[in-house]
Amino acid sequence: MRALDAKIEAVSADGGVRAIPIEAFHRLPGATPDVETSLRPGEVITSVTLPPPPPGVQIYRKVRDRASYAFALVSVAAVVASSGGRVRSVRLAFGGLAPKPWRVERAEERLVGRVAGADRFDAAADAVLEGARGHGGNDFKIPLTRRTLRAVLAEAVQA
Repeated sequence: MRALDAKIEAVSADGGVRAIPIEAFHRLPGATPDVETSLRPGEVITSVTLPPPPPGVQIYRKVRDRASYAFALVSVAAVVASSGGRVRSVRLAFGGLAPKPWRVERAEERLVGRVAGADRFDAAADAVLEGARGHGGNDFKIPLTRRTLRAVLAEAVQA
């Protein structure tokens, strides 16, 4: 939903309706780590609206410890339009890397208008992982994210 710029509709107890852009829905922990969303007390999600899809191939890859686990160690959602080996447009969103779904426009910028290939995929991964640091038990996520993004982008430009 983050790669597609979804909107969440919420209704309050008094009947008020509010549209929340997906990028504003999930909150970073900050001073209130127990508050994960921007829902107000008493609000209930009533719908999710997706705009018309952007052009391109849509791929979602979820990497997990084993099939029985629902949560992703790393996930990559991509919408990639390419022709003649050149990336025309791209949207990338990541899960499992932060407390909320993450979109990295700088990574997208490193791909658009360029010839698709391993060097471009690595440049995008560099942007995604800029400033990333592991905390011991999750150090593996950094190279796993790079490999997963490369595989998704390679599949998208081949489709």
